[in-house]
Amino acid sequence: MGNSNVYNILFCGTGGQGVLKASEVCGVAAVNAGFKVKKSEVHGMAQRGGSVESHLRIGKEVYSPLIIPGQADFLVSFHEDESKRMNHFLSPQGVDFTPFLEKVNQLPDHRLVNTFFLGILASRLPIPEEHWHEAIKCVIGKKIDENIAIFRMGFAI
Repeated sequence: MGNSNVYNILFCGTGGQGVLKASEVCGVAAVNAGFKVKKSEVHGMAQRGGSVESHLRIGKEVYSPLIIPGQADFLVSFHEDESKRMNHFLSPQGVDFTPFLEKVNQLPDHRLVNTFFLGILASRLPIPEEHWHEAIKCVIGKKIDENIAIFRMGFAI
């Protein structure tokens, strides 16, 4: 976490990978846990596989939705090329999720990569697991048992 008691999380990937859905689940889980949340999204050509990013900031007090380059605590990238493009946002102490992409092949359904990465992220944030489950039910709303099982796989890493 940065010096301002705010968690800066940058989600990125390409259209159709669930970047915006993952950011929304994380934001809802944080709100359910009592945090303030600010979010900003960029999804210009998302429907055609273009770049998608979502800045998410969580804390007791959050004043701006945008993460300053070099200040992201977590770079949650669903695509290696997008990780390279957005890497300048990661702080020197930040966690880059790109190495976890190699674990995606272990998933029973590759469409649930975003839920898997949420589990990995959840293990590093002070948000109780039940709030994540509530957010998955609320935001995703389908295949709940399968999504929670994949979330738990990520959480265990």
